Amino acid sequence: MKTPKYKPYTLKNLDSISQLKCLSDDERFAIQVVGRVLPFRVSNYVIDELIDWDKAPHDPIFCLTFPQRNMLKPDHFNEIARLLVRNASKEEVNEAANRIRQQLNPHPAGQLEQNVPTLNGQRLPGMQHKYKETVLFFPSQGQICHAYCTFCFRWPQFVGMDELKFAMREGELLLQYVKANSEVSDILFTGGDPLVMKAKTLATYIDPLIKGNLPNLKTIRIGTKSLSYWPYKFLTDPDADELLRLFERVTKSGIHLAFMAHVNHPRELQTAAAQQAIKRILATGAQIRTQAPLMRHINDDANTWADMWRKQVDLGMIPYYMFLTRDTGAQHYFNVPLVRSWEIYRDAYSKVSGICRTVRGPSMSAGPGKIQLAGIATIYGEKIMCLNFIQGRNSDWVHRPFFAEYDEHAVWIDQLKPAFGCESFFFENDSNPMVELSHTSLSAPAISLVPELGGYAE
Repeated sequence: MKTPKYKPYTLKNLDSISQLKCLSDDERFAIQVVGRVLPFRVSNYVIDELIDWDKAPHDPIFCLTFPQRNMLKPDHFNEIARLLVRNASKEEVNEAANRIRQQLNPHPAGQLEQNVPTLNGQRLPGMQHKYKETVLFFPSQGQICHAYCTFCFRWPQFVGMDELKFAMREGELLLQYVKANSEVSDILFTGGDPLVMKAKTLATYIDPLIKGNLPNLKTIRIGTKSLSYWPYKFLTDPDADELLRLFERVTKSGIHLAFMAHVNHPRELQTAAAQQAIKRILATGAQIRTQAPLMRHINDDANTWADMWRKQVDLGMIPYYMFLTRDTGAQHYFNVPLVRSWEIYRDAYSKVSGICRTVRGPSMSAGPGKIQLAGIATIYGEKIMCLNFIQGRNSDWVHRPFFAEYDEHAVWIDQLKPAFGCESFFFENDSNPMVELSHTSLSAPAISLVPELGGYAE
């Protein structure tokens, strides 16, 4: 196994990427423009091993990692382009970029207002607690990635807008919070990417949880793109073995370790480095679950998904989620209409064996919860969309079906209208739908629902 050294590329050293010579001047300029608003960082591994440069700029991995013109709306692109052409000051460009960012819904689904918990009256801004069983923890040293995805829904973490960041150093507060909330069974380390951290740094957060006498803690999850963007983290990096020993400590303690791998395209799993890294992770007793959003320009066809799920299972991974592109950042560039998304999911699902059908979707991570489009049906001559909650702020909502008018253009839940003449969806009428985010109360009132045409209405 070769031992490459990680090297990141950003706008500052963009011109040193020799492969970019295959692009036109306008295409290279577009990277500079869009990269002033949305984050750009790519690893030498992605450049050398994953991108098919003969197909750039239309190659799916290129689209996944390099900004392109249409990722900004025309007026936003032109505003930044004009500033760069006239050599405007860095401050002026940043000011314009920040104005644009505020128009891109930087924190969807109530991340700042509704998901931040408290402990003894103190807000914990480096944590989110949207679903009662699962706490998200954002270690401050893990708020970058080996490379940034152009669709990233947490892009504000990486663009220097400190007021939009989630980060927390105080691992002790995490321990106290889990002790105080017996409903919490899962902790998800997320970011950024927690696996940009050195193993010894990650251990300062995880070892206290192992030793913390937390009978309610059943699972530690690590959300990461490192398998795709820098698999040498588990192979030849100086602390690779130390990291794997940390994973073993988790599994030997009786806590389930779920490695939540973000895999957007089957090509990410085809390198020898990625496949060897997967073997080493699985040998620690961890499970690898895979998830990705469905995105135009990258993976919006059934064969790509079917191939990806089959390959994941062949390698010992568990297909977990097909998400939809969230309502933030460059959603307009990547989104696939809900109806089309369901068709792709259904077609891909039909192409694989039952062992691959652990994947759930297509799912919107919206304010009320994870909402799945379960299918299209015709009831009493009316074509409708059938939806349900995979997860909800109120756990009583989970797997309650509800129906929307058929709309082949809608891309998100807020564009749908209730079917059968109902004025609202059932979850919109809950008098107090949001979980109370404190250790003193994590419950929400039950909903009184009346069945109507197989769905629910007031």
